[in-house]
Amino acid sequence: MLNITVWDVQHGSATYIKTPNGTHIVQDLGMGSHGERDELFSPLLHLKNKYKVLQLDYVLITHPHKDHILDIMNFDKLTPRVLCRPKHLSKDEIMKDVKDEDKKLFEKYFEISNKYSEPVSEESNPELPKNNGGVVFKRFHPTSCSTSNINNHSIVNVINYANSKIVLTGDNEPPSWKELMDINDFQTSVKNADILLAPHHGRDSGYYSEIMSLINPKLTIISDNKEVDTSATDRYSKLSRGYYVYNRETKEAEKRYCITTRSDGVINITSWYDKDNKPLLLVQIK
Repeated sequence: MLNITVWDVQHGSATYIKTPNGTHIVQDLGMGSHGERDELFSPLLHLKNKYKVLQLDYVLITHPHKDHILDIMNFDKLTPRVLCRPKHLSKDEIMKDVKDEDKKLFEKYFEISNKYSEPVSEESNPELPKNNGGVVFKRFHPTSCSTSNINNHSIVNVINYANSKIVLTGDNEPPSWKELMDINDFQTSVKNADILLAPHHGRDSGYYSEIMSLINPKLTIISDNKEVDTSATDRYSKLSRGYYVYNRETKEAEKRYCITTRSDGVINITSWYDKDNKPLLLVQIK
């Protein structure tokens, strides 16, 4: 089975991917209050202490903004083997407008970025299907947008397994979508996806109707805290085809168009082949 968990980290992003052969992958390092007790929740420590994951095979940071790297101080505790991030961005570009109280986080980001500077061999590359149990990963990386807005340098990660297609974005906004739309392989890769993790936490700033029409997801996921005036949740719902989502608490399935961590809690996606080699996709909430 391919298992994907979208954690509830309030206004942030953190996703855990476990491939069929047990390869452990994390995309983005969000961290936030969790549940009614308002506890500070670290997905990395949760993986280590609850899931007993001793080492991560791969960490992908879509872009270096605070809400995507808050958990970075726990990075070394899981001794990741491979790190992917937007390497073309300079330190000056990243540090522009960073507040003094946040500089420690970014210094850690540069420390680990410098540490993971060697190329990854084909034999040890966890993105390759032969090394991860058959999952196809494709990364698309906008680079030509102005660096005045680092959101537009977010990596887009497309995952294919058991006839299911999941598109995981960062905080991409229209300029980066326009750049990516000029890439034929990108258009083919994201077209008619099953699930989309909405860009920029489902806010207006990340919404781009042309890309939504292309991705044409059955279900859109939004990772964010309380809904605000700039939320595009309704528009994502209207442009999603709908998919049945299973509620672990009520034991019922309901056709949904858009689900959110703020209302639906931790979101689990499972994709696999049954004993008759039929591809299946299950989405669970609460």
